[in-house]
Formats: sequence, structure tokens, C-alpha cells
Amino acid sequence: MIPIPGLSPQHTLLAWAALAVGLLIFLVAKLRLNAFVGLLIASVFVGLTCGMKLTDIGAAIAAGVGGVLGGVAIVVGLGTIIGKLLAESGGAEVVARTLIRAFGERRLPWAFVVMSFVIGLPVWFSVGLVLLAPILYSVARETKVPLTLLGIPMVAGLAVSHGLVPPHPGPLAAIELLKADAGKTILWSLVIGFPTALIAGPVFARFISPHVPGELGGMANQLMAKSEGRNLPGFGLALVTILLPIALMLAATVADVTIPDKENKLRQWMDFIGSPTVAMLAGLLFALWSFGYARGFDRTQLEKFSNECLGPVALVVLIVGAGGGFKEVLMRAGVGGAIKALAEGSHLSPILFGWFAAVLMRVATGSATVAITTAAGLMVPIIEGTPGVNKELVIIAMGCGSSILSHVNDGGFWFVKEYLNLTVPQTLKTWTAMETIVAVVGLGFVLVANSLMSGPVAAPSP
Repeated sequence: MIPIPGLSPQHTLLAWAALAVGLLIFLVAKLRLNAFVGLLIASVFVGLTCGMKLTDIGAAIAAGVGGVLGGVAIVVGLGTIIGKLLAESGGAEVVARTLIRAFGERRLPWAFVVMSFVIGLPVWFSVGLVLLAPILYSVARETKVPLTLLGIPMVAGLAVSHGLVPPHPGPLAAIELLKADAGKTILWSLVIGFPTALIAGPVFARFISPHVPGELGGMANQLMAKSEGRNLPGFGLALVTILLPIALMLAATVADVTIPDKENKLRQWMDFIGSPTVAMLAGLLFALWSFGYARGFDRTQLEKFSNECLGPVALVVLIVGAGGGFKEVLMRAGVGGAIKALAEGSHLSPILFGWFAAVLMRVATGSATVAITTAAGLMVPIIEGTPGVNKELVIIAMGCGSSILSHVNDGGFWFVKEYLNLTVPQTLKTWTAMETIVAVVGLGFVLVANSLMSGPVAAPSP
């Protein structure tokens, strides 16, 4: 280890780790270096400065990347294909229109946050934004409702689903790193995420839309045309297809809670079916029929859809893996033990510690995925050294923190600016403020839930 004058060995480790995080922030935020490359450089920096054997640094990075991607890459890939089929079949459009009719014109902001939250469960934020944008434009044009009054609830639902609810890559990576229960995390993410989206979406939109109404134009001029002649799925079938993987994962949690015997065959089968990989695979197989063959698509078209959608997610998967490598180097260099001692001395709860860690990384790098993945890596020794902590609520808190203050270094910022036809200052007043509300309100719900817990592994009833 390279010594730092005046610091103990433990504090030296922490100082080098802090410098590594600062280096990562500088590379990504200032030099605009790709986050994947930045994480790898920061990992090598930690290994060299903290005294790891040279041959162990590369091995630690590879082990960390492989350990995370083993539980993330498959699920993310399967979920992306489901999202593509959802868009191509018109299933998202069917769900949206049905919800709008059910809510009525006065409650359109609530309809948009509900449908975007549901549709955002299996799809990426950008995918959900693109496939819902034509519906947003058409409704705004027909009703003369301010675009931001509907658009902010829409992006709020998508953002909360993407940041808090597995199987999105950030929460999924945190589950893998902290060895949390996927089903319980899903339960808490829905219980906390949905009311958070309501407050950050329709409630905030009512306040901000008179000041920033937004106008149709830009992307709306290209995406308001309606496609005719498609064999659209029914609302019930579309909803079942979207929620099937989530339901299977929740069913596994129910079995674990109601069947104490781990050797019970029913519980073993439910755990198998409800594992994220198998649940997403089952959901995809069903979607290939419900959104594919039943809609008239042939094998060539389905293959084309699958190939088209997997390329864009490769970078995010690599970033998640590199975050796991960074975490592994930190642990093997001994930084984990030093962080654990610091946390024990700070008297800050793991929930707040995880939230602040994610906040710092989000503001610096602009990536919610990088923020929650890096924060989860830092939380591993703290979780291991804190008996009775609810890992699932810690993950939700980190997801909330990873949403805060989206600004010009975040790709989502520019997506929202263009699709809602806003200026940069208007996007800061609407989207950036909305994401900050998600972070703060979500943390409040997590703290309330934690205070009501009766035990370290308690979870809301399915």
C-alpha cells in the first residue's frame, strides 16, 4: 500500500478509495469518458494504490464482473426483448388507451402515471418513453391539455420503475451484490415506488404545468401519426404478458414465506420458477406467442426484433459488470473492512448511508445504474457487519438516491428535453425537480416502512 503521511493504514485505505471515486467522477463527468472505461480505470487505481499484487488486480476485476453479470445479463437481455415485442405488437398502446378511458379526461395525469409505471416494469426508460410518446402527443392534441401536465406523470412512472423495480439492471445488480431476496425487493419497490410516482408525477405536474406548459412540436410532429391495420392484443392479454415475470417472482416469495421447509418439493419448484432468469424466460416465451405469433409476426420478424433490441443494452450491461469489478477490487484491497469500521463509528443507518452514496454518484456521473451499482458495492461490508438490517429496503433507498438531480450529464435529461419539446432551463425546472422529488419522497417512504418493520426480514404481505 502506498502510504499517505499522517494517516493510519485504515484511513489510508479510505483515502485511496475516496480518491478512486473522485477519479471516476472526474473521468466520467469532466472528461466525458465512458462510464465502463472509467470504472475499470478506477478499479486498477485502487488495486495499485492499496497494495494489491499486480497479478491479483486483473483477477479481482474479472471475478467481480463475472459475479454480477452472471445474475444480471441474462435477465436484462430477456426483459429487453419482451419490451421490444410490447412496442412492436401495439400492446403498450392498448394498455394506455384502456387506462385513459377508465380514468376519464379530468384524471388523465393519473392515467399516464399508472400506465407508464406498469409499462415501465419490463422495459427501459428510453424504450418506454419512445413507445408512449405518440399516445401522449395524440391525447394532448385532442384534449388541449398542457403537454407537461401529462408528460411529467408519464416520465415519473417510467423513471420510478426503472430506478426502483427489478428486473431493471440497477436494482438487480444491487440484489446480486447484497444477496437480497428478489421477490421481497419487488414487493417493497412496488409498495414504495407507486405512491412516490404519484407524488412526483401528477401532484408535481399540477404545480409546475402552469409555469412550464410545454407545446407540441419537434418530435411530436413526427410521431403523432397513427398506425392502422395492426392485429392488436387485447388489454387483458397485454397486461398478463407484462406482469407474468413479476408474478412468478412474487409467487416464489410467497412460497418461501408460507412453506418453512426448504426441502419441500413445491417450494423448490416455486423457487425455481420464480428465480429471475427462469421467470423472465417464461415471460419471454409467453410474449413470443401473445405479442408475436398471435399478432401475425413470423419467425423472421421475431428474430429481427430480438436482434435489433439487444445491441443498445450492451453498454449498460458492461457498466453494471464494471461496477461489480470495482466493488470486488475494493473488497480484496481491504477497503471493505475500513468502510465497515467507518460506518460503525458514524452511527449513520445503512439506509441513509446507501442513499447518500447513491446520491453522490448520481450527481457526479449522471447514471442511475452506475450510482446504485457503485453504492451497492460500498454497502456490502456495512450490510455484513450490521445485524438485522433489511437489505431490500436498503436497495430501495439506493434506488431513490440514484434518481436525484438528473442534469446535463444524464442521457435521460436530453431524452425528456427533446420528447417534451422543452428548453434546458425548462427541463431543469420539470424533469430535474421531479427526479429530486422521487429521491426525497421515496427515502421518506423507506424510512417509514423501516420504522414499522417488526423484524429484519419482514416484508409487505403479497
